[in-house]
Amino acid sequence: MKVILINKKKLLLFFILILFFSGSMIYFNNIGYKVLEVLASDKMLPIYSVNTEEKKVAISFDAAWGDQFTDGILDILDKYKVKTTFFLVGFWVDRYPDMVKKIYERGHEIGNHSTTHPHMSKLSREEIIKELNTTGEKIYNITGKRPNLFRPPFGDYNNTLIKTAKECGYYTIQWDVDSLDWKELGVKPVVDRVTRNIKNGSIVLFHNNAKYVLEYLPLVIEKLQKEGYKIVPISELIIKEDYYIDHTGRQRKIDKSKSNNCTK
Repeated sequence: MKVILINKKKLLLFFILILFFSGSMIYFNNIGYKVLEVLASDKMLPIYSVNTEEKKVAISFDAAWGDQFTDGILDILDKYKVKTTFFLVGFWVDRYPDMVKKIYERGHEIGNHSTTHPHMSKLSREEIIKELNTTGEKIYNITGKRPNLFRPPFGDYNNTLIKTAKECGYYTIQWDVDSLDWKELGVKPVVDRVTRNIKNGSIVLFHNNAKYVLEYLPLVIEKLQKEGYKIVPISELIIKEDYYIDHTGRQRKIDKSKSNNCTK
C-alpha cells in the first residue's frame, strides 16, 4: 500500500488560498454589480408602459410609408369606438396632408415621429431639435394643435435625445408590446402576440401600412375589449407629472406620502 504524506502547513496554506480567492470573487462581483448599477442609473429611458391598476391600454400606429390602409383603420376604430395615437413622419405629413387632417378630425391623437426618420441617437442636439420642430410645426399647421408625444424611429434613443425632446415639450414614447406586423407573418401571429403579452398599462406598436392590418385589427380590438380592457390614446394613459421610470421603462407615479415621512 502506498502512503501519501501531506504537509500540514501546505494543507493549511491551500485552504487559506481557497478562502482568499472565494472572498475576492464575491467582493469583485459585488463591485461589478455596483458599477453596473451606477452606470445604469445614468441611463435615461423613454416610456415603454405605465404602471396602473386600471385595465387601460393604448394601441398606436407609426406612419412613415404609404397610406392605402389608413381609411380602413379609421373605419375600424370608429366601429369599435376606439381612439388611438398615430405617430407621423414629416415626409408622410407632406405627402398626405388630407389624411393627417382626417385622422385628427376623427378624434385620434397625433404624435411626432421625426422629419426624415433617422437614427436619432446619431444626431447632435441641434439636429434633434430640427427634426422635432420641423414635423411639429407641420402637424400644427394642419391640425392647429402641437404634438407632445414623440416616438423615435427604429426605437433608437440615447440620453441626449430624451433630454432634448423633454426640453422641446415632448414625452418620449416606446412600446412594451411589439406586434411585429411589419414582418407580414399573417393575421394569427399578430393577434396572438399582442393579446398574449398585453397587460394593464401596455402600449402596443402597429404600423398603418402593415399588410394584414385591416384583418388583424378588429380581432385584436374585440379580444381586448372582451377581456375588459379600455383602449385609450397614449396621452390618456401616461402620467403627466410626479412620475419616474423604472429600469424596465415602466412609468410609475411618485408616492408623495412616502417621500417625506419625517416628523417634528
